[in-house]
Amino acid sequence: MVKNIASFITLALTICFILSVSFSSKETVDLSKYSTKGLDLNYTVRDNTSKDFNLLASNESFSPYLGKSFVGFKEALAFKESGGNYFSVNTFGYLGKYQFGASTLRMIGIKNSAQFLKSPKLQERAFIANAERNKWILRRDIKNFVGKRINGVIVTESGILAAAHLAGPGNVKKYLRSYGLDNFADGYGTTVQEYMKRFSGYDTSFVKPNKKAKAI
Repeated sequence: MVKNIASFITLALTICFILSVSFSSKETVDLSKYSTKGLDLNYTVRDNTSKDFNLLASNESFSPYLGKSFVGFKEALAFKESGGNYFSVNTFGYLGKYQFGASTLRMIGIKNSAQFLKSPKLQERAFIANAERNKWILRRDIKNFVGKRINGVIVTESGILAAAHLAGPGNVKKYLRSYGLDNFADGYGTTVQEYMKRFSGYDTSFVKPNKKAKAI
């Protein structure tokens, strides 16, 4: 017992001695050689936070994956039509991101083609108005044919609306009511059936049938 107490006291005295030596040392570490003074610092985080805030607060939307949403539908269609270029004019004179003809633009209230080509906002409104008008014209065909299979392709509402954008609602009616025998092709050889297949299964419930839809 006495031996254990003596060992404990010896250990305690040793620890106290080590601590006293440590705290009494006046040696300091020189950190001057680690200074960043004079260095050209290149930060990866920008200082302009207000610009980033404005970007986040804007009406512009971004998604790496749009899927089968309505936005996915119109962007996929635009990519096929023009590569998504608002200022595109093809060899047949069709205009903009969605490649509208002058006669279609007049039906939805746009008479100035030059103004139309310069305005992305007007082009987006034109796409919605034209889709609404086509959906009204084809409302009975949508009801009667969606879910059926024509030439091996399942008919969907988005496929019908995409084909109507390509060929006009009249040619889509002919295709559906002939069960694919009357398959219109545009000047580049793209057919109603091709658009029916390519743009099948998107959610186009956002588009409401409107006989008098106008972009302006």
